[in-house]
Amino acid sequence: MFNVESLERVELCESLLTWIQTFNVDAPCQTVEDLTNGVVMAQALQKIDPAYFDENWLNRIKTEVGDNWRLKISNLKKILKGILDYNHEILGQQINDFTLPDVNLIGEHSDAAELGRMLQLILGCAVNCEQKQEYIQAIMMMEESVQHVVMTAIQELMSKESPVSAGNDAYVDLDRQLKKTSEELNEALSAKEEIAQRCHELDLQVAALQEEKSSLLAENQVLMERLNQSDSIEDPNSPAGRRHLQLQTQLEQLQEETFRLEAAKDDYRIRCEELEKEISELRQQNDELTTLADDAQSLKDEIDVLRHSSDKVSKLEGQVESYKKKLEDLGDLRRQVKLLEEKNTMYMQNTVSLEEELRKANAARSQLETYKRQVVELQNRLSEESKKADKLDFEYKRLKEKVDSLQKEKDRLRTERDSLKETIEELRCVQAQEGQLTTQGLIPLGSQESSDSLAAEIVTPEIREKLIRLQHENKMLKINQEGSDNEKIALLQSLLDDANLRKNELETENRLVNQRLLEVQSQVEELQKSLQDQGSKAEDFHYVKKS
Repeated sequence: MFNVESLERVELCESLLTWIQTFNVDAPCQTVEDLTNGVVMAQALQKIDPAYFDENWLNRIKTEVGDNWRLKISNLKKILKGILDYNHEILGQQINDFTLPDVNLIGEHSDAAELGRMLQLILGCAVNCEQKQEYIQAIMMMEESVQHVVMTAIQELMSKESPVSAGNDAYVDLDRQLKKTSEELNEALSAKEEIAQRCHELDLQVAALQEEKSSLLAENQVLMERLNQSDSIEDPNSPAGRRHLQLQTQLEQLQEETFRLEAAKDDYRIRCEELEKEISELRQQNDELTTLADDAQSLKDEIDVLRHSSDKVSKLEGQVESYKKKLEDLGDLRRQVKLLEEKNTMYMQNTVSLEEELRKANAARSQLETYKRQVVELQNRLSEESKKADKLDFEYKRLKEKVDSLQKEKDRLRTERDSLKETIEELRCVQAQEGQLTTQGLIPLGSQESSDSLAAEIVTPEIREKLIRLQHENKMLKINQEGSDNEKIALLQSLLDDANLRKNELETENRLVNQRLLEVQSQVEELQKSLQDQGSKAEDFHYVKKS
């Protein structure tokens, strides 16, 4: 037994699509999407059996469905129901263990596998109808690969077919109600036939009884004639009287039976009339239900269309609501736009001023860099001048030490000079005493020079040499001391004055530099604050511009 499940469903759908094109229907049938609306399959079924799939059935298939998948599903359901009814009613076959196609997947998603199952059912109708030889011959004329797939599908479908059994599932509630009404109508018709048969039997019985009655009357008349001719019938003891009583009793029974049958006939006739009325009403209801079924089907199609339109309407209503909200917000947005435009203008002005301030800040920044360089240079100069001041201080201290040492030497020399002066005075005193002695004892001196020479003669050569040497050294020391001390003092005084002047200048310059440094630092802080303010304003403007 072949099994189509072993083949690819897509290949089966493509092969059966090639086969359905051999029907030469009016609708396009080149792709899977062309078959999803069901029009091509309906026209193919009409060509397979025009008597069963007539124009009325074909008109129930909507041709203008577009992209409405609900109408496609409705058409596919009608086609599937028609195929199953055709197999059941015309071919007398029931398809068992065969997975019926899912029309929802075909109509909504154009599923090729499910479409292949639907085309496989149409193929089964074609190869089992009265013109099956024609369709089999058309299959034999196709390509070998397509022919193999189609034959495999036919054999698999034939293996699933079995003779039809009683009772099919109801398709929809309205069809179930229609079947129930049809069953009631059939029961009413069968009851009518039974009642008609019963009435006919009763009519036959009445006719037979009437014939029997007429025969009995004839017989009674004959007997009466015989009775008139023979013994009196009033005599019950006579045979004629007994026969007369018997016949009279039988006649009464037959009359009662006749009355009863006529009453039953009248009842059955009334019941038959009522059933005929019920049958006419049921037929009318059946016609109305059929009309309602057609109307319900058309209403279902319209409901599908309206549902599709309702979806669009709901979407459009949502869009309208969103547009209304947008229109309501439009006034606020306009006001916000005006405010934003005003803010934008203000921000533009602020931007221009900030750009101007930025240019100034850049210029100030360059000036600040210059000031920084000047501060660095001044600091370097200050450090150099500090080094020079330290050096001069060191030189000053060294020179002061020298001056102190020279002052000490000067004091020592002055002390030595004083001691030499005292010695000279002592010598002079000694000379004076010697002069007085010479004037008193020897000869008088005429002048001071003679006394000096005398003193010089009295003094020993060593003392004289020492004295001369001391006088010369004293003179030279006085000269050297006066000259060197004055020069050194003048030099040291000039150096000290220069150092003090340089120190004052450096202190003044340091104060000026510190003052300038404080001013520059205050300017730097002001520039940093202005730059921060400009940065925050620029960020706010950028944020507002983005928003």
